[in-house]
Amino acid sequence: MQLIEDLEVIPVQYFKKLVNTDDLWEIRVQVGSNAFRLLGFLEGNRVVILNHAFQKKTQKTPQKEIRITEARKRDYLRRRMELYE
Repeated sequence: MQLIEDLEVIPVQYFKKLVNTDDLWEIRVQVGSNAFRLLGFLEGNRVVILNHAFQKKTQKTPQKEIRITEARKRDYLRRRMELYE
């Protein structure tokens, strides 16, 4: 996470946009032999909203995890809009 905070340009091996999603991004974290993924979205140019994490056991990000993240993104954006109405 410190790498994501400090670098102006983050290597794709740690931070990448997920294709065929509602503009979701994935942060990859390796702890020993365990791989974790934190999913979220960008708000503006410099803010990343992380709203879901899971331990990754396959190469491809499971659709279930993507659906959870997209639903949470919609909920976040809806609640944010309500604050400004």
